[in-house]
Amino acid sequence: MPYGNINVDTVTTTTPGGILGGGNASLMKNRIINGAMVIDQRNAGASVTPTSGSYTLDRWYFSLAQTSKLTTQQNAGSVTPPIGFTNYLGITSQSSYTVGTNEFYSIVQTIEGYNIADLGWGTANAKTITVSFWVQSSLTGTFGGCLNNGGSRSYPFTYTISSANTWEQKSVTIAGDTSGTWGTTTGIGVQIWFNLGCGSTYSGTAGAWASANKVAPTGAVSVVGTSGATFYLTGVQFEIGSSATGFEYRIYGTELANCQRYYWKKAGQYPSANTTVGAGMLYSANDARACLANPVPMRIAPAITFSGSGFGFERPNTFLGTIGSPAAANYSPEASLIYSGSGTSSGTAGDATFWYITDNTSYIAVNSEL
Repeated sequence: MPYGNINVDTVTTTTPGGILGGGNASLMKNRIINGAMVIDQRNAGASVTPTSGSYTLDRWYFSLAQTSKLTTQQNAGSVTPPIGFTNYLGITSQSSYTVGTNEFYSIVQTIEGYNIADLGWGTANAKTITVSFWVQSSLTGTFGGCLNNGGSRSYPFTYTISSANTWEQKSVTIAGDTSGTWGTTTGIGVQIWFNLGCGSTYSGTAGAWASANKVAPTGAVSVVGTSGATFYLTGVQFEIGSSATGFEYRIYGTELANCQRYYWKKAGQYPSANTTVGAGMLYSANDARACLANPVPMRIAPAITFSGSGFGFERPNTFLGTIGSPAAANYSPEASLIYSGSGTSSGTAGDATFWYITDNTSYIAVNSEL
């Protein structure tokens, strides 16, 4: 219907693709967060050797049978990304490793249940989805990945890389699972795995749903099997429908906020300036308490860790003391209490104060990852 100078089309629930996210829409269709590999809160572009369960770029983590088999970095190798992208997730194998029968090596994103609830998986009305992505590898052949619900249902899939060291766009269409249990709230909804090497125990038949914990198709190329092999990934999209559509680009601030629902980091910027953390008061002379407000409501009440020793508290223009044993309590998705377990102070109980970070290496990590 017309509205001013804008024509607004009426859509209904019976119109295929008529709902945002319904497969043909251009907004809110991609259930992957940070699929363009832009956000890197933890490592800020540095190369790291991941351990199993550790995150690389935001929302992407590694599941590894052993450490030290690969390194990862945003834009590793400094190759030119595909047209339309500025970043990619890069992986480099560190040895020629033969994967054991019960081992697997993968890069994974877990999609929260709220973000796939409309798929109807586990029912007769399960919707078909398409996964698309850009990939480049120094190896060629049949590669693989899988979708699963965290262990009891899985769908291994394959794709072919034809030319070494060349970006290729791939898409895989998967009929929705009519069986199994799929989370629809704050827990695991669906996981997408990109295989880097897998033994027979966790490999399965490609192209079919199975009541088993499989993370890769049988016979897929093993990236960790070749020393120096590279695997680069970007433009990952998970959408409703039987064909891939154009990648959904999001405003940087929107994508950062999406990531901060699961993890955010308050880091010091000293020596340019002390970094204010939160305002509060002295509960006692040596116990400075403050509110640590999350930038967005988090998935669940988070875990909070403190790295480094550069934490202090003060009144405006008056240094009061250092914080010896920072800790947190009263967690909620919106905010938490942070306090000083010990320290030195020239203040008195009841003084209004605020926390700050005094160096450029200390930080507070706030985590509610799946």
